[in-house]
Amino acid sequence: MSGAASRDALVAYLDEFLDITAWSDKSLNGLQVEGAERVSRVALATDTAQATIDMAVEAGAQMMIAHHGLFWGRVEPVTGPFRARLATLLRAEISLYVSHLPLDAHTEVGNNAVLARLLELRDLEPFGSWGSGAIGVMGRLPATLDRAGLAARLEALLGERPHLLAFGPDSIARVAVVSGAAADLIPEAAGAGVDAFVTGETSHTAVHQARERRLNVLFAGHYATETLGVRALGDHLAERFGLETVFLDVPTGY
Repeated sequence: MSGAASRDALVAYLDEFLDITAWSDKSLNGLQVEGAERVSRVALATDTAQATIDMAVEAGAQMMIAHHGLFWGRVEPVTGPFRARLATLLRAEISLYVSHLPLDAHTEVGNNAVLARLLELRDLEPFGSWGSGAIGVMGRLPATLDRAGLAARLEALLGERPHLLAFGPDSIARVAVVSGAAADLIPEAAGAGVDAFVTGETSHTAVHQARERRLNVLFAGHYATETLGVRALGDHLAERFGLETVFLDVPTGY
């Protein structure tokens, strides 16, 4: 049986559960757009784009929760596509709630925690320095894999074939994970002594960074690695509040 919650109570719960004030972030985390006072259906998406907003409208959602929101620490003129996104949300009275770094780092429903569970990593430790905390995790695989085996495992889990920089040992036991665009953490991963570093998005300079540090790096897709947290958060809200949830899947290919 589906339930409902007040918008304000749901926002207060999310603020506390995700600990949104704990991270210094370009994203404006929390409620970005205020919609209907009562919420029975929540749409979850990696990106706040016109495509996902239109899908939220079609799904009859009163709230949309996204990893990538509309506001990124700068003044935006309300024109063009930005105006269209806002107008669609406001017309449909859909609240927009955003969690960027807090949803990467969360130890239960975070992108990295979920991927670590899917990979069955053991003896987990924090990894990926960000401010005063760590945004990712590292740990030990349940059984050693070769590079091709780890790539195949990621493809099976995420539906995307990773781009592999095969500069480290072929036998992989310890893995670090940071979703999204975290190629700049290659030096930290090498210093931590892992055999492979899994992140989302590649970069031109990553090749030299990985080669010179003799580290395997697997780029499993920015989008693919950042669908995990919103999906897990949707499951959590459905269980806790009895809300109907729907995931809005709009892959970007990156």
